Amino acid sequence: MKKKEYLVNGPIKSDFIVNSIAKHQSMTNIGAHAIFLGQVRADVIDDKNVEGIEYSAYNEMAEKEFHKINETAFAKYPDMNCMHIKHSLGMVKSGEMSLFVFVSCGHRKQAFKALEEVVNEIKAKVPIWKKELLEGGDHAWTENT
Repeated sequence: MKKKEYLVNGPIKSDFIVNSIAKHQSMTNIGAHAIFLGQVRADVIDDKNVEGIEYSAYNEMAEKEFHKINETAFAKYPDMNCMHIKHSLGMVKSGEMSLFVFVSCGHRKQAFKALEEVVNEIKAKVPIWKKELLEGGDHAWTENT
């Protein structure tokens, strides 16, 4: 079996998201999909617009944490049939997607619960750092919350 890879270079492309959803239409035991898309906001920091975020990670440790989160979710939510997680590395411009979590379950309540828990676990446990790139060449480091 091919090892899952959770980290991708650059933004999460819309065609990847659409294709991920389309691949599940033939799975008739799924009653609900829940999707989280993390998008880079054009915040203002110190009167400067955020032009994008540069994501970096301790890749090996991040992949292990994503795997643990994946395994824990499947153990906790037996109604879950499928889950996909992708997180960006490198530059992602404001307005582009940097996190994709896609959960498929037999029923919607489980899908919503699993999705929220997985996103919270990613933010709390995966060693990914965000450097917000500001207009004029400045930057600011941010913490996951």
